[in-house]
Amino acid sequence: MGAVSHIDLRSDTVTKPTEGMRAAMARAEVGDDVYGEDPTVRRLEETVAGLFGMEAALFTPTGSMANLLAVRSLVAPGQEVLCESSAHIARAELGAHGAFFGVTMRTWTGERGRIDHAAIAAMFAPDVSPFFVATKAISVENTHNFGGGTVQPLADIEALRPLVDAHGIGLHVDGARIWNAHVASGVPLADYGRPADVLTVCLSKGLGAPVGSLVLGSRAMVQEAVVWRKRLGGGMRQVGMLAAAGLYALEHHLDRLAEDHEHARLLAEACGADPAAVDTNIVVVDVPDAAAVVRAAADQGVLVSALGPTTVRLVTHLDVSREQAETAASVLKASVAG
Repeated sequence: MGAVSHIDLRSDTVTKPTEGMRAAMARAEVGDDVYGEDPTVRRLEETVAGLFGMEAALFTPTGSMANLLAVRSLVAPGQEVLCESSAHIARAELGAHGAFFGVTMRTWTGERGRIDHAAIAAMFAPDVSPFFVATKAISVENTHNFGGGTVQPLADIEALRPLVDAHGIGLHVDGARIWNAHVASGVPLADYGRPADVLTVCLSKGLGAPVGSLVLGSRAMVQEAVVWRKRLGGGMRQVGMLAAAGLYALEHHLDRLAEDHEHARLLAEACGADPAAVDTNIVVVDVPDAAAVVRAAADQGVLVSALGPTTVRLVTHLDVSREQAETAASVLKASVAG
């Protein structure tokens, strides 16, 4: 097979702004956001908070910073958050929660990253002992990145509230790709927001904005997060251009996520995985030699990532058309077959 055009399936973070998004960014009204004077940022924060039924939201440069602010609002130094073993906060944020805030993590292992209520209940450590780290929050990732874009059923998230409420702890939902969960499941965004004490969402993955995430919660939590965002170096000035990209994405790119999900199922089938097990836009494929598959695909112009020695991840997104998905499927079928 001859070389094909460059198709990047490493992540949905690789998208580039569309012409319409660039135009919206260029005409954005801006102000100094550290002074709270950027009207476009305010509009984005109010819009997203309203979508999820939360009191307030705060724009941040990255999802990792949003998660830092979220967990910090619930957990003090020397306390712990419970999360799934391959959760982004545990695996892909470089130990930031411990490095900056002295927060420890204990994990359960769920099938494809899912919530395991029995495991969580067994792990939970009330703040009544001088011997054990006190559990102060539970964190759930929806969709679950390394689980393969798994949608957490709303009922499973809601079922955590009795434990959370009984012990006065917090529930954090890492919703970097919650937009995909919403489109795939049909669950309204406000329903996803309701069980969470604090929620984080990302604009620069499936929605295709170049930069930005938000942390959502109570007005008091967000007011405190403003201070911590500045301490972490996340206070930005005339950032309305980036906020405008997020607003454009919400208006124009949300419903089209269903196309990415369809393309992901196409890729899964080509790689010998079960398309029915693909919830959203991420496909995780078990292979004998991940590095060999990555090299073989790259030689044909298709970029994929290795999650481990025998695991490859494929991620569909705004910049992958149906034709490109079909081309990538042919390349990957041959690459996986060796």
